[in-house]
Amino acid sequence: MTVRPFRIDIPQADLDDLRDRLARTRWAPQLPGEGWDRGVPVAYLKELAEYWRTGFDWRAMEARFNEFPQFMTEIDGHDVHFLHVRSADPDAVPLLLTHGWPNSFVEFVELIGHLEDFHVIVPSIPGYGFSAAPRGPGWDAARVGRVWAGLMRRLGYDRYGVEGGDFGAYIAPEVAKTAPDHVLGVYVISGLGFPTDKDVPDMTPDERAHYELMRQWSTGGVDHHAIQRAAPQTFSYGWNDSPVAALAWMMQKYEDFNTLDVPADKAIDRDLILANVSLYWFTESFGTAAWQYYGTSETSESSESPWPVGQDLVPTGLYSGPPGIRRLAERDNTIVHWPEDNPGGHHFIAMERPDAVAADLRKFFALVR
Repeated sequence: MTVRPFRIDIPQADLDDLRDRLARTRWAPQLPGEGWDRGVPVAYLKELAEYWRTGFDWRAMEARFNEFPQFMTEIDGHDVHFLHVRSADPDAVPLLLTHGWPNSFVEFVELIGHLEDFHVIVPSIPGYGFSAAPRGPGWDAARVGRVWAGLMRRLGYDRYGVEGGDFGAYIAPEVAKTAPDHVLGVYVISGLGFPTDKDVPDMTPDERAHYELMRQWSTGGVDHHAIQRAAPQTFSYGWNDSPVAALAWMMQKYEDFNTLDVPADKAIDRDLILANVSLYWFTESFGTAAWQYYGTSETSESSESPWPVGQDLVPTGLYSGPPGIRRLAERDNTIVHWPEDNPGGHHFIAMERPDAVAADLRKFFALVR
């Protein structure tokens, strides 16, 4: 039941080791092809890796993270790391933010500053960053949802909101399923109402065209679901031993998730991206964060739908309705907020446009408070 203060303090030897490994990289040759056709371009990655080695200041980011009150507590036999930033308003709505993969609490560092009128709680998913990794099978989004509900109960919050994007979009609805009498509403960045093949026969022509576009988007880039479902142990050797291999993998996914006309590290502050990659590196989280894909989770291939379904016990709102189809989302959710024109072009919109996300969170929770 103890909640212990926590402070990030990466040993200097770990920073020195990272820089030494970066300096000794044995670079792969550039394969034929244009741009990102064969993956992360060598010239692009060399420049970013050199900046990581000589320009990026982990200690400055560490000090910035330590400005947030951080804690550790044991729930379900596992240590859970979390940020807890209280509002000056004692009657503020408590808001639980859940990050996705391949992110961490770093996803919300910029957003927190825009949420002074909320009590903000940001836990690290088990296996990510400073939260202990699952020690056995049986972990899924529902189990994390139960842990999150237990955390909020331990912090003394009786009524609160939950948010989630990416894997957080699976976890946030599970919190409501676990504690429907305590959750004001579920806010999902996007991802509800995605059609599957079985929905195709009943689609309108417009929906069918939308479905084909969505399929093209979802099959682009590298299928991290398949890789981390099939052989995460195999790939984790490279991610855990070579910082450039880890950086290449992360940047591949940040770019796959990017629909803007600029590189991902221009759409999102590259220092924030490198802080997230560094956090994975220092905590050796590349492999331990893969459990959601190979475990008994809603993202595993045994699931009826690869997309988050949601819940209908409390109201639901989204930052962006599209690319989902509202008619389909309303089969499993009570949708009260479905905007179609919010700004942004990156999957991790809280990192790209924290101001817009904060404004939209206020709109939703004004409806359900």
